[in-house]
Amino acid sequence: MRKAPARKAARRALRKSAARFQGRRLLAALLAGALGLVGFITSPIGRKLGWTWLIHPGRRLYTRLTRTAVEERRARDTHIRDRLADEEAAADAEAAGDGTEQIGDTAERPEGPVPAPSTSNDKGESVSGFRFEEYAAEMESAAQQYEPESAMEILAMVEGLPAALTSVASVMQILAERADSEFPLEKEVADGFNDIFGALMSAVAVAEDMGPLFRTAHEQDIARHEDPRNGSEAEKGWNV
Repeated sequence: MRKAPARKAARRALRKSAARFQGRRLLAALLAGALGLVGFITSPIGRKLGWTWLIHPGRRLYTRLTRTAVEERRARDTHIRDRLADEEAAADAEAAGDGTEQIGDTAERPEGPVPAPSTSNDKGESVSGFRFEEYAAEMESAAQQYEPESAMEILAMVEGLPAALTSVASVMQILAERADSEFPLEKEVADGFNDIFGALMSAVAVAEDMGPLFRTAHEQDIARHEDPRNGSEAEKGWNV
């Protein structure tokens, strides 16, 4: 009970941090979209002059703003969790000082494993549960069967990776928050989910570099699609 107010405040702060992050992403999308219109003019000029900073300014701005928002959210969330840990430690010290036992010290626990309640109805169909591995297996199967129609389709997939990995990371963050506040789990488990969230956000940072890397490595090939000379039909004359 001593820790409940601190945990409630931490959950509220984490929700505000998440809302602020989504707001920053929306603002980045709006600004990048406006600058993207300018990019229709500057991108061909940048390719001809070799000035990469003129090529796709909208995408560059969105990547930079989103990366900054991710880093700031990570710093905010870390500060919130560190403050919660300090407040919980202070509550434990206060309880030890006045001789109050913690719930974890007095709660009765079974000596052996307890069978999990059934999650199936009489027909054997699953009625609840979240099986993350099934969704992951579907994505793995889709990747193995993926047959892109063109390299530009691969480029679109690569540029969508940061958003996809951010969604996966958000799953781990949600599990970390609910494990800490709702599920009957020890704090170490919530910390484990949070560690996975941090690792996935690091992967997001790497994925954000994949789009520019792809465009730099295949700059001439992409230019033939996005800025064809005398139209797409004329550009086909260079196909081998």
